Amino acid sequence: MNEVTVKTSKRVELVDITSKVKNVVRESGTDDGICYLYVPHTTAAVTINESADPDVALDIADQLSEVAPPSKSYRHREGNADSHIKSSVVGNTAEVFIENAGLKLGTWQGIFFCEFDGPRTRKVWVTVGEL
Repeated sequence: MNEVTVKTSKRVELVDITSKVKNVVRESGTDDGICYLYVPHTTAAVTINESADPDVALDIADQLSEVAPPSKSYRHREGNADSHIKSSVVGNTAEVFIENAGLKLGTWQGIFFCEFDGPRTRKVWVTVGEL
């Protein structure tokens, strides 16, 4: 298992980590297989979405803040209940096929670390397996 470190600079942001994950795949030496990603945080997530237009990530973050607004009165006393909700909606795992030693992503796709309680230094666990 490998660990990818992600530094975030905002409370809510989506950070493209595709290049970091590609490095893990390249270093693994795997030609064909699968790449598993896991975020071990309760206020963060991982998703695959369009990376060609940075406005898509901003729109996703904005809409998630409408689904779970930070200003709502929640029972959770730490003040980050909205972050837990957003993390649960998006999810903490993703998988990508590996073909010819590269990530098998669609033309416009990228892998995003989703920060919902930043800024922080976070981690994503990445493992590569043969098929």
